[in-house]
Amino acid sequence: MKMKRLLAIGTMASLLIAPCAFAQSGGGAAPSDPQIVGVVTAADQIDIDAAKLALKKTKNDQVKQFAQQMIDDHMNLQKSVNDLGKKLKVKPEDSATSKSLKTDAAAEMKKLRGLSGKAFDTEYINHEVAYHQQVLDAAGKVLIPSAQNAELKSALQGAAPLLQGHLQHAQQLQSSMGGSSGK
Repeated sequence: MKMKRLLAIGTMASLLIAPCAFAQSGGGAAPSDPQIVGVVTAADQIDIDAAKLALKKTKNDQVKQFAQQMIDDHMNLQKSVNDLGKKLKVKPEDSATSKSLKTDAAAEMKKLRGLSGKAFDTEYINHEVAYHQQVLDAAGKVLIPSAQNAELKSALQGAAPLLQGHLQHAQQLQSSMGGSSGK
């Protein structure tokens, strides 16, 4: 059960931008299960990398705690995704979405690396709010309806409460830091 929950969390958190990327990839074709797993894998690593950068750059204890939570949750998710993929004999497959996620993440990381202090903290938290809002939307509109395997679909459905918790935590930080809620 814990593995399913972690897989669901990671899968959804990782797939924030999936609807946009699939729409842009031509024809709006639904992602296959291997593509969904590939997107989740890429998305988890992206959030882990951003959180690791936050731990190095921030002086804000609340941002540090949030970043550590993202690292812990997404590393556990990666393990769960890998384990479920092996169990289901589903290998992650690269797609236009996973490639788009990586390209967008590289641009965001470049932007974050150029910031420091409150400007870094604000941009990082604003990004996390937008990311988690998008992943919740992607899960409901694209990922869950597209998942063919019942276990994968269940894992995606089970992730919503955790992702909602991440979103609320990031929004609370955003508010306490005087950040924008419209980003």
